[in-house]
Amino acid sequence: MSTTLRQPDPQRPATSALELDELWSFVLKKANKRWVWIALCRATRQVVAYFIGDRSADACRQFWERVPVTYRSGHCYSDFWEAYQKVIAAEQHTPCGKDSGQTAHVERWNNTLRQRLARFVRKTLSFSKSELMHEACLRLFLHRYNLSCLS
Repeated sequence: MSTTLRQPDPQRPATSALELDELWSFVLKKANKRWVWIALCRATRQVVAYFIGDRSADACRQFWERVPVTYRSGHCYSDFWEAYQKVIAAEQHTPCGKDSGQTAHVERWNNTLRQRLARFVRKTLSFSKSELMHEACLRLFLHRYNLSCLS
């Protein structure tokens, strides 16, 4: 992802503000839940990091470690999911509801993903049959999406 990612301006802290969210998906059958954790830069609308796993604090920690160091110092906005509070420092993190609008961009991005990749639609005949292809399709989509944000 680093090849398609615009770096934040250290002189402008707002350029490193992140919106965090997770969305549900599955592999092979709905019982095999996979949560896609997303960090979206508020200034550039680029996805700076992602992680596919469960919804635990450990998964959140692994997700946070994937966020580039240049963005980890920025302020983060997320929903009230408890894993975020366990991993991200309180002075750096603001939990907020959807009605506040603080996570509107990442929520909209989740809809874009579901519209463009059939395997991420909630009720679908097009689903991932393997973990490898699930992540490969997501990664390719993210690279293309981030490139479109550069222009």
